[in-house]
Amino acid sequence: MLSAVAVVTISLCAAALAQGIGLPGQSRNTPLEINADQGIEWQQKTKAYIARGNARAAQGDVAVHADTLTAYYREKDDGGTSIWRIDAENNVRIVTPTQRAFGNKGVYDVDNGILVLTGNVRMETETDRITAQDSLEYWEKRNLAVARGNAIAERGDNKLRADVLTAHFFKDAKGKSRVRKIDAFDNIVITTPDEIVRSNRGVYDVETGIAKLTGSVKITRGTNQLNGEYAEVNLNTGVSRLFGRGGSVRGIFTPEAVEKPKSTDRKTTQGAQ
Repeated sequence: MLSAVAVVTISLCAAALAQGIGLPGQSRNTPLEINADQGIEWQQKTKAYIARGNARAAQGDVAVHADTLTAYYREKDDGGTSIWRIDAENNVRIVTPTQRAFGNKGVYDVDNGILVLTGNVRMETETDRITAQDSLEYWEKRNLAVARGNAIAERGDNKLRADVLTAHFFKDAKGKSRVRKIDAFDNIVITTPDEIVRSNRGVYDVETGIAKLTGSVKITRGTNQLNGEYAEVNLNTGVSRLFGRGGSVRGIFTPEAVEKPKSTDRKTTQGAQ
């Protein structure tokens, strides 16, 4: 059984190399290796390779792990084949040198370069963490990721939450993908150690640490609250600036309550004695 699995794995790797398939962020010219503890099944009628049991697909410095990986292929006119979709089911984990992504299920559209993770997804880097209840999409050709459903981006003690978060990537001097900007849509809540900021839409510049918010902005610090239409919140320095429509800003400031001394109940005290 082990030797049969090894043969299938080698044949699949050779086919993938000839097809030039690429995992997200990888060159189409590097080989794709797929292996699994319980072997790889070739279904000719459905035109699929199925790897089961701690399955792993690796190419370059990117690896996809799952309980089951299914690669669908097309037959070409020259007699060859090309893989057009890869499905990952249960305990999905995608690992690169700079980030990791997790989900219950993943679908990678090879033709369009779109990876979709679903089921309590999260993405982690050395400094940031993004989670979402519904899905996390990575659009390779557009260099962006979209988190949907109670999406939360965290860095240190700061949190940015919204119904939808869109992260824009760029290549640094070493050719690594990094987040440059995050767009936030609907029910936005920014939480820092000192304040809570709410709005309808926002743009977060990761390089400067400044979030620009618009639409019914509310900044709450303790019992005090400021209301306006536009705000700039610096998550690095903790400084917030609020602007209103036509320059008007409304503030509600509540004096701190003075704690009253606790009264002593003599009857209770004497009874205890």
